Amino acid sequence: MGNASNTSVFTSTLSEREDLIFGSLYLVFGILSLSGNSLLLLVAHQKRSLLKPAEFFIVNLAVSDLSMTVTLFPLATSSFFAHRWLFGQAVCTLYAFCGVLFGLSSLASLTVLSTVCCLKVCYPAYGSSFSRRHAAGLLPAVWGYALAFAAAPLARWGSYGPEPYGTACCIAWEPSGREAALYILALLIFCYLLPCLLILLSYALILWTVRVSRRAVRQHTGPARGARGGHGLLLKLSVAVCLGFLAAWTPYAVLALWALLGDPGQVPALAFVLSAVFAKSSTLYNPLVHLLLKPSFHRLLSEHGALLRALLSLQCCGCRAAAPRPCPSACSGCKDALEGFRSCPRCCSPPWVSGSSAQPGPLATLAGRAAGLGRAVQVMGLGRAVQVMGLGRAVQVMVLLMPRRAGLGTASVVREALPSAMAKDLL
Repeated sequence: MGNASNTSVFTSTLSEREDLIFGSLYLVFGILSLSGNSLLLLVAHQKRSLLKPAEFFIVNLAVSDLSMTVTLFPLATSSFFAHRWLFGQAVCTLYAFCGVLFGLSSLASLTVLSTVCCLKVCYPAYGSSFSRRHAAGLLPAVWGYALAFAAAPLARWGSYGPEPYGTACCIAWEPSGREAALYILALLIFCYLLPCLLILLSYALILWTVRVSRRAVRQHTGPARGARGGHGLLLKLSVAVCLGFLAAWTPYAVLALWALLGDPGQVPALAFVLSAVFAKSSTLYNPLVHLLLKPSFHRLLSEHGALLRALLSLQCCGCRAAAPRPCPSACSGCKDALEGFRSCPRCCSPPWVSGSSAQPGPLATLAGRAAGLGRAVQVMGLGRAVQVMGLGRAVQVMVLLMPRRAGLGTASVVREALPSAMAKDLL
C-alpha cells in the first residue's frame, strides 16, 4: 500500500471471478449514473430561468457525480476486467485526486443543500433573503473545500496510492507518519462527522417545523389532504437524502477510524472494494432521489415525458396528414373518449362529436402572466385547437363536457401533450 511504484502493488488481490463481478457492477453503475445525471442536468437546463437558489446545489451535485462517473468508472472498469491496474503510477495519483475532489464536492453540495433548506423552512426571516446570488457565491466555496482536502496529499499531507485490492487508487489509509494520521483524522471529522451532523440536524428541524405547522393548521381548519401529501413527500425526501449519505460515506468513515485506531493492513481487501462501491453508488442514487421526489424536477420530467409520448403516438397513428386516417388497433374503437384522445388525439374523436353539425365555440378565455410575459389562451370546444398569443404555436387540448343537474356542466382539461409552461398557466 502507499506510493510503491512496482508492478506488484498494481496486481489484483481479488479472484478473477470477483474482479469480473465488480467490473460488471462498475459498468452498470457507470451507465446508470451517466444517464441519470445527464437527465437531471437536462431537466435543470429546461427550467434554468426558474431554478430556486437551493436547486443550484442539486445541479452542482449532478455536475460532481457526472464528473466522477466520466473520470473514474472507465479506468476502474477496464482494470477490473484486466485483473490489474492498467495505467501506471501517475494516472493512479490523478484517479485518486479526482475521486476525492468530486466525492467531497458532492458531499459538500448535499450538506449546503440541507442547510439552505433548513434555513428557508425553519427560519424564513433569514431564508427569504437567500437569493440566487448567494447560492452562486457559495458554489466556489464548495469546490474550494473539496479542492483543499483533495490537494493536501499532493502537498505531502497524506498520500495517494493503489488500493489494497490493486485495481484502483485512493488515499493511503495506512498512515506512514504523524502528518498522514492527522490528515485521516481531519477527513473523518470535517468530511464525515460534521457533514453528517449538519444533514441530520437540518432535516430533523425541517420535519419538526412542518409537523408543528400541520398541527396548528389542523386545529383551525381540519385535516387537509394536500398538507398530508406535502408532509409525506418531504419526509420521503429527507429520509432518502440521509440514508443515501450514510450508505455512501459510512464505509469510508469506518476505514478511516480503523486506520487511526488499528492496523489497516489487517482489513480484508474485499472491505476496501465494498467501501468504494458504496461511495460510487451515490452517483446514481442522488439523481434518482431528486428526479423522483423533488416536485419541480419530477413535474417537469413528467410533462416532457407526456409530450414525448403524445408525439410518438401521433407518428404511430399516422396523424400527420391533413385528413384523418384509420387508426391501428391501439386507437380503434375509441370506447373511452379520454383514453382514445390520450392514445391518438387526432385520429380518435369522441362518439358525440362525429356527425355533430354544431360548430365549436370558444368556451373560455384564460389570461395568465408567467415570467413577465403576458399570455392569452383561447380554448375552443371539443377537441379543437388552443391559440397562444405571444408563443407562436398551437397546442391541442381535449375539453370534456359532462352534464349535471339541470343542464349545468363542468369542463376538465386533459394535461397530457401540453408543454410545462402551458400546463402551469392552465392548471
